[in-house]
Parts: sequence; C-alpha cells; structure tokens
Amino acid sequence: MKKIDMLTPIGILIGISMVVFGVISSGGMSGFLAFIDVPSILIVLGGVFGTLCVSFPLKQLKNMGRVGKQAFQSKEINVEEIVGTFVNLSEKARREGLLSLEAELEQIDDSFVKKGILLAIDGVEPEMIRELLEAEIAAVEERHARGRSMFEKAGDYAPAWGMIGTLVGLVLMLKSLNTPSSLGPNMAIALLTTFYGALLSNLFFQPIAAKLAGKTEHELFVKEVIIEGVIGLQAGQNSRFVQAKLKVFAPVEKRKLEEKREHVREA
Repeated sequence: MKKIDMLTPIGILIGISMVVFGVISSGGMSGFLAFIDVPSILIVLGGVFGTLCVSFPLKQLKNMGRVGKQAFQSKEINVEEIVGTFVNLSEKARREGLLSLEAELEQIDDSFVKKGILLAIDGVEPEMIRELLEAEIAAVEERHARGRSMFEKAGDYAPAWGMIGTLVGLVLMLKSLNTPSSLGPNMAIALLTTFYGALLSNLFFQPIAAKLAGKTEHELFVKEVIIEGVIGLQAGQNSRFVQAKLKVFAPVEKRKLEEKREHVREA
C-alpha cells in the first residue's frame, strides 16, 4: 500500500522557508516582493518546458506528472516479510511439493513473486528462471531511468535558462540606459532568472530525480531477493537454509537485532 512520503514535501518546504527567511530577515516584506517577477518565472519555466518538448516524445512527457508523483509516495516493501514468505513457502513445498504452492498464489499481491513461483511450479530450470526474472528487472530499470531522465534534464536546463534570462535582462538594460525608470525591471529580469533557475534545479528537479533513483535502487534490490527466494524454492532447499541465505539481504541493524533475540532465546 502506498503512503505519502512526507520527507519530500517537508524537504522542499524547508528549502523554500530558508530562502524566504533569508530574504525577509534582510529586506522585510518589500525585499520579499522584489524577488517576485513574472517575466523571469515565465522565461525559466517556459524555456525548460520547451526544451523538454524538444528532448522527449509527447507520450513520455505526458507521464512526467505521474513519474514525479512517485517521489511523494512511499510504498512499503519489507524485506523481512519477503524472507518470511519464502521460508513458509519452502516449508510447504518440501512437505507437499511445489504444486501445492498454487493455492498460496491468491494470497500474494506482488506480481513479480507470483511470476517467479509459477515458473518454479512449471519446472523451469533455475538458470532460465534467473534469466527471465533478471530480464524483467532490466526492463523495470530501463523504464524508471527514462521517467527519471525528464527530471534530470529539467534540472540541467533550468540554470541554463536562468542564464539566458540574465542575458536578456542585461541586453534590455544596456539598451535603456537613457531611461532610468526601466533599469529596475530589466535588472530584475537579469538577476532573478538566474535565481529561479538555480532554485528550481537544486530544490525541485534534481532532488526529485535523486529520490526516484533511490526508490528504483531499492525496488531492484528487493527483486533480487525475490529471485534468490524463487531459486531456493525451485531447488527444494531447506527452509532454514533459505532463511539463512535471504537474511543476508536484510539491513545490518535488523540482522543484529535478530541475532540478539536468538541469543536471548538460547539463553
């Protein structure tokens, strides 16, 4: 079940708050209002959107919102639960045979686990099971990388468009040196576009890309655990051996806690 990943909005809010605090503490509300310039915002946002349209097909761009939404969601994938699932399945498989696991599939939500177990039940060779499941992992990694690349490129383009806006503002300022009233607005465009570009890149686009990369890395790690569990099932390995093999994938802190509990039980 997906939950809201509160760290993402909290991190963005903290970054914005620090900028606002720094501006207001130095220049008050009038100083804060000086940092709001619609033409500068349009240059950066419009420029970034335009370059994304050039860089990516429409079908991929339509998914940008859905991909970005993943950075604000947290899907609980508990490695310990997966280990426990395969330990239970291995016990049943050794008692009743692999075919008995078909009855357990309805209780499993993860499609990757189901696919692996079905391959094991069908008697597919371990090497072929690993090859098929790793091919799916590679496809997932490629799909996630394509989605993440839109935010990575936006993070690269935003500062560049900030500099373009700065050049626009400087050109306008130099052409209107004889009109003092226009120097202020033109200077605002010159400076604020760089500010907006850097802010969007370093507080929004690049951090979201990094968060998505981390989520992908964790998902692929979990799938590797599942592959080892499926291979253990197919080989008819003892449940204790399966548990010992999969335990190495658990976080170090969890392993140490489990070892302490085992020592307490033995004592």
